[in-house]
Amino acid sequence: MTGARIKRVQHYVDGDTFMVTYGDGVADVDLSKVLAFHRAHGKLATMTTIAPSSRFGMLEVDGANRVTSFIEKPQLTGQRANAGFFVFQRRVFDYLSSEDSCILEHEPLEKLARDGEIMAYLHDGFFYAMDTYREYQKLNELWASGKPPWKVWR
Repeated sequence: MTGARIKRVQHYVDGDTFMVTYGDGVADVDLSKVLAFHRAHGKLATMTTIAPSSRFGMLEVDGANRVTSFIEKPQLTGQRANAGFFVFQRRVFDYLSSEDSCILEHEPLEKLARDGEIMAYLHDGFFYAMDTYREYQKLNELWASGKPPWKVWR
């Protein structure tokens, strides 16, 4: 699992600060700004976050089952989601296990949050995960358009 894979590369990591990503999402995240944010706060971890949108059309229903409002895939307010781009200090390895069952998103991140050792970098730019064939198709369409929003290099 994700936590175990990170723990297993510990001996390859030089220095005190390192970055991790899942590799299944694309974004126009400015990694130099994420790193600067991380270095400024002094905690063990920085998680890049996004304002998520619902995957579904959302509606309100009254007591008679009448739909009183409908919004197609609204942006969820007041919540942030993990975008999968992290900056860690070496001491984060103490929160991980090389056991196959170690899932970064469970005990390690939950404990870092309880210990006050994780900060959220708020990314409001482009982000898109590729977890399904439909998402694969959408990202390929964006690439073929010649102007994919995550391509920030020249």
